[in-house]
Amino acid sequence: MTHISSLVARIKNGETTARAQVELAFQKAQDNHEYHALLSLTKERALERATEIDARIAQGEPVGELAGVPFVAKDNFLAFGAPTTAASKILENFEAPLQATAIEKLEAAGAICIGKANLDAFAHGGSTENSAFGLTKNAVNKDKVAGGSSGGSAVVTALDIVPFALGSDTGGSIRQPASFNGVVGVKPTYGMVSRYGVIAMASSTDTIGCFTKDVSDAELVMKIMSGRDVRDMTTLPDFFEPREQVAPGRKIGLIREFMTEDVDADVRQRTTEYVEKLRAQGHTVEEVSMPILKHTLGMYYIIVPAEISSNLARYDGIRYGLRAEGVKTLVELYGKTRDEGFVTENKRRIMIGSYVLSSGFFDAYYMQAQKARTLLVNAYNELFNTYDALIGPVSPTPAFGIGENAEDPIKMYLADIMTVPASLAGLPALSVPAGVTSDGLPVGVQLIGQRKSDANLFALAKSMEAN
Repeated sequence: MTHISSLVARIKNGETTARAQVELAFQKAQDNHEYHALLSLTKERALERATEIDARIAQGEPVGELAGVPFVAKDNFLAFGAPTTAASKILENFEAPLQATAIEKLEAAGAICIGKANLDAFAHGGSTENSAFGLTKNAVNKDKVAGGSSGGSAVVTALDIVPFALGSDTGGSIRQPASFNGVVGVKPTYGMVSRYGVIAMASSTDTIGCFTKDVSDAELVMKIMSGRDVRDMTTLPDFFEPREQVAPGRKIGLIREFMTEDVDADVRQRTTEYVEKLRAQGHTVEEVSMPILKHTLGMYYIIVPAEISSNLARYDGIRYGLRAEGVKTLVELYGKTRDEGFVTENKRRIMIGSYVLSSGFFDAYYMQAQKARTLLVNAYNELFNTYDALIGPVSPTPAFGIGENAEDPIKMYLADIMTVPASLAGLPALSVPAGVTSDGLPVGVQLIGQRKSDANLFALAKSMEAN
């Protein structure tokens, strides 16, 4: 495995070129097309940018920390060179008028976007089976799901098509597919990376992160993307300063509610083994309990659909995107456009969200969920008074079979039960590989920290990776 920094060094010293790396990425994408991880390629623009970077290097001009490194963006990031569809028919031919801040920052550092990755339409799902353009297959076992909603980005990273890929994480959409495909996935502190130019799912939990093969590469990418953005008022002043080492003696809490008999035995075993490695490095790991966790899925599937119903109201067939034909009234235009453009899961979440926001139910459901969310934040804060980090599995199971949960939304939602709590509280969380099951499927563990402790989590994960 080649680190991003090593690849950049090779490009800068002339051992290879940015154009050669981009062409190699396109070839790998073609060789692995059966996984259906990519919805489009940005060939013309990517090759132009690669040629420009090579020319600057030849002339001795300065280039960035990611000079010539190809990457893939989840197709809910606005980006030039290909349509931005959010894997939905309603945006099938939408050409972005601007680029996401995260992509602008990466390009300023010399990175080159070579394509857009598949996802659950509008990021609604946990398997990438809800894409309007076909599902993505797991990188390790093509009979299994890729996870979601950022399944395509996880798979292109696992298949080594590109050194890193971008995803969005609202309730586990980076961490779960990272676990399912055996790669590193990062959900930062809410507000660490600008959401400007990323199609909104739920504005109070959406975060921007990445997939890589190792923790150091993820840290580099996140450092470049992080920082204040005047176009996103939820962004925080730049606080992320990478650390090389973590001292022994950290106190880490193993979340009891994530290690019950309901969790797959292999998943529990791999998590236990990771915990033992932490102890061998001189850290203290103790079991902790958070009884409120049993209520977090209920909170999430009230709060998030409410925000989804608001954010998707803009897709009406009038301003942009799909416009239904053969209609006679404005109401008919709205209804037919949204019926044709949204997949079943989009409609389900819109209906749930509209219901909990409606008169008579707002106080009973939405306000109660928000109050419970505050209790969750307080429960985390209380633990972080004693513990430096928390640990548990990413998902109750390894990757499940294609179609296995497709007809049962409740089973699909339960796959998020270990990732939604950190999202509701705005906490940073890393999914890191912890081994494989007896069937050879990857298993990830989740490291969770208090807000703005991202650098400490990376340092801890790097120390584990090095041993």
